[in-house]
Amino acid sequence: MNASVSPEDMERARDLLARVSRVFDQRLVGQQPLRTALTSALLAGGHVLLESVPGLAKTTAAQTLAAAVSGSFHRIQCTPDLMPNDIVGTQIFNYTTGELTTQLGPVHANLVLLDEINRSSAKTQSAMLEAMQERQTSIGGVVYRLPQPFMVMATQNPIEEEGTYVLPEAQMDRFLVKEVITYPSPTDEVEILDRLADGSLSAPLTTEPISLPDVEFLQDVASRVFVHRTIKEYIVSLIDTTRGGGPRPLAKWGDHVRVGASPRGGIALMRLGQALALLQGRAYVVPDDIRAMRHPALRHRLVLTYDALANDVAPESLVDAVFAAVPVP
Repeated sequence: MNASVSPEDMERARDLLARVSRVFDQRLVGQQPLRTALTSALLAGGHVLLESVPGLAKTTAAQTLAAAVSGSFHRIQCTPDLMPNDIVGTQIFNYTTGELTTQLGPVHANLVLLDEINRSSAKTQSAMLEAMQERQTSIGGVVYRLPQPFMVMATQNPIEEEGTYVLPEAQMDRFLVKEVITYPSPTDEVEILDRLADGSLSAPLTTEPISLPDVEFLQDVASRVFVHRTIKEYIVSLIDTTRGGGPRPLAKWGDHVRVGASPRGGIALMRLGQALALLQGRAYVVPDDIRAMRHPALRHRLVLTYDALANDVAPESLVDAVFAAVPVP
């Protein structure tokens, strides 16, 4: 185990994560991959892109995470007429005093939900992604730091693409995680109806949420989870294979993938592996942690060829092929 993560730190982290899990249990039915993606991204200090058809608890999950960590939460409904100032803030002239006053936009919150980000214009998307990357906004020449911790959860709808602005690949790469949400099982859907009928879904939380300093502590512990050099070399081999190289290059890879993952892909795999290890109560990363997070970390980082898109080749199948080709340490 990593000596920099003490047993006391691990015990406190387990207790805090258990409280977060209990809040999710009360407000969200099933959707374990979604819960893992949100919690892992929070621990890793990254942002999440959620994709699903309407009605699969994307907003509920985002609000639940905000409630679990006692953070401020703002929801931004993206529309084609949404302007950058509507997100970052603007200056307003006060006729009484003759001075300009600054009004901060909804991005100034600990957790921000960008609903249907692909319905906003490219200019607005760029303003939001700049705030995500720089963790600050500039209004009237004055820089305003965003609150810490800060996390963006953006959603997009794979249907009804008329009137949408598709996120460019370079901007998609800035999301640490892309989670594709599937329909719940019939058993989970029955439980949803049961909880809706008895009012337990909207009942006050019975678990005390963790504080923002607790979140920063968890992020610090996650960053100190030990990653052996062998694991790092494994990650680099995986990323190199997505570019057509690696220890065992895949035949005809260029027929399916035009551009492989950038170094951000390797960083995402390592950081998510550290977060998942902490979620499972370990202070060190094992290869299974990397394998478990392969789809959320890489599915949006491969730029497919036209032929692959025309033949509906799933990015997940290509990621699986990469992991099958690279020997596990």
